[in-house]
Amino acid sequence: MAKKQNPLNLNPLQLRTLTLLQALATLPGHGTPADEPGSYMVSNLPAPHGDHFHLGPWIVVSRDATGLANQAAWVVLERKGLIRSMFPMSCIVTADGMGYETGLRSEILHGSDH
Repeated sequence: MAKKQNPLNLNPLQLRTLTLLQALATLPGHGTPADEPGSYMVSNLPAPHGDHFHLGPWIVVSRDATGLANQAAWVVLERKGLIRSMFPMSCIVTADGMGYETGLRSEILHGSDH
């Protein structure tokens, strides 16, 4: 049987938010390994302004990042075991959160040539 896409039934806002938190976890200045194996502390969250912002090597359209400032999205991600929230300052993306396939990485993290 094929693995179910989005087995936790996250909505689009939650999926986009988790995708960005996963990306931030891998960037110097934003992510550091946490105590639990496979989990990362994410801090220094970007404040989107205008129509896009730079996130490491990527460009992100601001409308895809609204969940970074949406406490309700963080509450659901925490309830489902994907993050441990310290909203609005930081979170720990759990190993389950890091491994969750959102299917949106290539859709919202656009390559940058500058």
